[in-house]
Amino acid sequence: MGKTAIRPAIQAAPQQDHEARNPGLALDMDWVMRARANRSAVERRCATLPGRRSVKKDHQAAWLARAVSCIDLTTLSGDDTAGRVRRLCAKARQPVRADILEALGLPDLTVGAVCVYHDMIETAVDALGDSGIPVAAVSTGFPAGLSPMRLRVAEIEESVKAGAAEIDIVISRRKVLTGDWQGLYDEMRAFREACGDAHVKAILATGELGTLQNVARASLVCMMAGADFIKTSTGKESVNATLPVSLVMLRAIREFHAQTGYRVGYKPAGGISKAKDSLTYLALMKDELGDRWLRPDLFRFGASSLLGDIERQLEHHVTGAYSASWRHALA
Repeated sequence: MGKTAIRPAIQAAPQQDHEARNPGLALDMDWVMRARANRSAVERRCATLPGRRSVKKDHQAAWLARAVSCIDLTTLSGDDTAGRVRRLCAKARQPVRADILEALGLPDLTVGAVCVYHDMIETAVDALGDSGIPVAAVSTGFPAGLSPMRLRVAEIEESVKAGAAEIDIVISRRKVLTGDWQGLYDEMRAFREACGDAHVKAILATGELGTLQNVARASLVCMMAGADFIKTSTGKESVNATLPVSLVMLRAIREFHAQTGYRVGYKPAGGISKAKDSLTYLALMKDELGDRWLRPDLFRFGASSLLGDIERQLEHHVTGAYSASWRHALA
């Protein structure tokens, strides 16, 4: 294990930073309707990214460790049990084998959050204890978001009461598809108010929004309504996170910050399962938004199997050998 510790490369990324929270603003329809997305240009830009942004050796290990710190380790299955959630929380507290973390100089590395359904919040809060890792809960009729509005708001309130520090809400896709931007704003604003001090991530379900222009406009409307994060997908759609959708959302975030001074976070979710993919997303974040967005208070991966592949790559970096994937089970 003669590798040089990589801690200096990532030590400037505390688990929780203190960024001024986006309070939202009045719906600006002129701004919303100006939003455009040139699909061919977006796809051309994204096609060049994986080849241009490769990192190797210690640099790659440092970037992968950063990716670990930004993972929302997630279990959203109908057969979730308390035992599975406790095992997942144990993995969140020690995401990589202890001797590997020691060799990397990162003994205290943890994931960004644990994401569960409402019924598992109290179990996760108890299992995470004083680790400082927040619990995120999916809410508002996840994944379709088609339950009555009063029930969606009540679900948020119950999850916050149970101990969730972050709430991942789903928007009504039909409001985007029919151009009901005022309706989307009002809905998102109600969700934000119901969250109180808990941070809210707005899931756009981009695979069901039809066009990149709709993605850009929905991103702006949710940020105007006070979203702390905008998120691509529930992970349950046929198309989840993609680089083109991510680029459009990141540029909406960049424009919102330039106009208001508030930083909004970003969370790609669904389909990101390989370590090399996490590096591509991190490179895109750095290119478009800069280093400040490469911290867990402003960037998260919604993932489960991603952590296992990153762990294999970090073990290879330290030992020079790949282990079998079954040795890196999550729960």
